[in-house]
Amino acid sequence: MNKQKATLLLADGTIFRGTLIGNPGTNGGEICFNTGMTGYQEIYTDPSYTGQIIVTTTSHIGNYGVIEAESESGAPTIAGIVVNSFSEVFSRLDADSSLQDYLVKHGITGIADIDTRKLVRHIRSKGAMNAIISSEFENDLAGLKAELNLVPDMNGLELSSKVCTKEPFFYGDENAAIKVACLDFGIKMNILRNLADRGVYCKVFPAKTKLEEMQDWNPSGYFLSNGPGDPAVMDYAVETTKAILDTGKPVFGICLGHQLLAEACGVSTYKMHHGHRGINHPIKNLTTGKSEITSQNHGFVVKKEDVESNSDLEITHVHLNDGTVAGIKLKSKPAFSVQYHPESAPGPHDSRYLFDEFVSLMQ
Repeated sequence: MNKQKATLLLADGTIFRGTLIGNPGTNGGEICFNTGMTGYQEIYTDPSYTGQIIVTTTSHIGNYGVIEAESESGAPTIAGIVVNSFSEVFSRLDADSSLQDYLVKHGITGIADIDTRKLVRHIRSKGAMNAIISSEFENDLAGLKAELNLVPDMNGLELSSKVCTKEPFFYGDENAAIKVACLDFGIKMNILRNLADRGVYCKVFPAKTKLEEMQDWNPSGYFLSNGPGDPAVMDYAVETTKAILDTGKPVFGICLGHQLLAEACGVSTYKMHHGHRGINHPIKNLTTGKSEITSQNHGFVVKKEDVESNSDLEITHVHLNDGTVAGIKLKSKPAFSVQYHPESAPGPHDSRYLFDEFVSLMQ
């Protein structure tokens, strides 16, 4: 494996030195960590990670290669990866390629052979911040700092219109009785699979599509997808969501879609200290009293006080680690959303009943 040296520089001046993986070069973004023990390919191809450098807490990455069919989008849009032990040798006989070849193919720069446990503890303590990975500035720290200063802050950053589909497309059985208009802010393919498996025909629209265009297709309901960036600056999506709610048809939102539904109801969002990213986050369903283990990936969350003071909103799910709002529903309309990922990929299937609930609203 290429043992070229690489450097990871954090915005607070912390430096880690290791070896290059992926494509040689320099790239920066917001550094975050995912605690999942499996599913690195699905993580790297989740559009919600756009503009972020991902630290994987499991120590060994690359050992089972890459299979194109398991990608959650057309190509990874991450800013880089950070791992402890990286393997170019993969064990799955049906793998299409090594992770190293995949990273090079898509121009992703990464760093290996660093103490990721130390790095994750640092992020947990200091909070999410920008960082930069480089194989080009080994002896030029001032130059690397200058490059890092050019990386935009995730706060106030609109990214969904950059990663969404450019043209509408269909998914599922065209003869299905239920049709759902999916507003793509960075949708994962497994969301579409879960809807199609329940007899839903999906038409996926670009993020900035107006309600009128979606209405022309006469959908049974509307889906607001996950995606990257700051929901507070997505006025276009908030206005469209308000218009969708006015139709009275069922609405389901996941992650960013959850935040946009909240914003459309007058609830503000804010950036978390270091976010929730992993596949073992405990959630309590306040309606049933049952708990579920969930897959999560978000750095923003809705303001609990705003939800509690809104007479038309009900908190349906809470995160058991920190009490943050994990699900809401409207009392006056058939609309609900969750902050986490019931479609998982990777992760447990505890929450897939939410797709059934959405379908039942449209039948």
